[in-house]
Amino acid sequence: MIAMAIVAAAAVGGVFAHPSTSSGGPEPVEGQSNTPPLSHEYAEVNGQRLHYAKAGRGPLMIFLHGFPEFWYEWKNQLAEFSRDHTAVAPDLRGYNLSSKPAELSAYAMPNLVADVHALATELLKSTGGSTFMLVAHDWGGVVAWVYAAQHPEMLDKLVILNAPHPTIFGRELRQSPAQQKASEYMLMFRSQEAEALLAENQYDWLKRAVLGSNPSKADEDAYVEAWSQPGALTGGLNYYRASGVGPPPSAAATSTTTTTAPPAIPPIVVRVPTLVIWGEKDTALLTGNLNGLEEVVPKLTVKRIPDGTHWIAREKAADVNKLIREFLAQPGS
Repeated sequence: MIAMAIVAAAAVGGVFAHPSTSSGGPEPVEGQSNTPPLSHEYAEVNGQRLHYAKAGRGPLMIFLHGFPEFWYEWKNQLAEFSRDHTAVAPDLRGYNLSSKPAELSAYAMPNLVADVHALATELLKSTGGSTFMLVAHDWGGVVAWVYAAQHPEMLDKLVILNAPHPTIFGRELRQSPAQQKASEYMLMFRSQEAEALLAENQYDWLKRAVLGSNPSKADEDAYVEAWSQPGALTGGLNYYRASGVGPPPSAAATSTTTTTAPPAIPPIVVRVPTLVIWGEKDTALLTGNLNGLEEVVPKLTVKRIPDGTHWIAREKAADVNKLIREFLAQPGS
């Protein structure tokens, strides 16, 4: 379970290599020629090679994507916030141009948190600061919740987009039939058939689920290229497999996949000033994940986007950027 993976998480140090510039990868959002150019660089972190996109100068902002995204999820945010920040969006381990370790244990939460910590620590050397702002979505958001709980001294503020807090999500998987039903897809993602099902017909299901019915050719090409990287689908799916996340068996009686309901764990408290932006039309992560969130995130601001889906970073980029700007302008705590 995500909850069990998180409660055992402990960041470990990584070895960082000086990044080298690469010209690979798609360009940021079109029509914003007054934004700083985007560079593609690499870092050696915990024995893995992580690719990241970087633009701008100033205080550090790091953006963590979810499944089945990659750095490109944040193209609109990189364009906006690189105007006055050093904006960095990595491919998390297992994705796109980053390393894809074969061992399932490599995707355990301590390794994911350690990646973020090592990357941020080195990037801060070039920005001249000692703290940074973390923005994250979906699985990147789960990693960010844990990182903020373990390393509050590193963060100015935290922004979460449609990513459940592990304590609250554990409660919802135990108690909410609606969330249990909405989470049944996780059992398929954990199955051995997942890669073949998701890649079928040139990633047809993924394209419809993630990009909608009328994506631009540039977006579709970028995502298909990322998903087609050798081992990329397996790397992303291993986040689900390593955590064992999923609904209890009673919520998926027809499934042959075994799972157990997540047990209650001590609350994971995040004391960093936090903005949660939630698309209320998310069919996988329901709004029940916002109920009681203030009990484990004392310095909490919640902004709902009523017509937003799970993919608000792209689909509602202007709204998301505006909300983040307003949150940045608020005095820190």
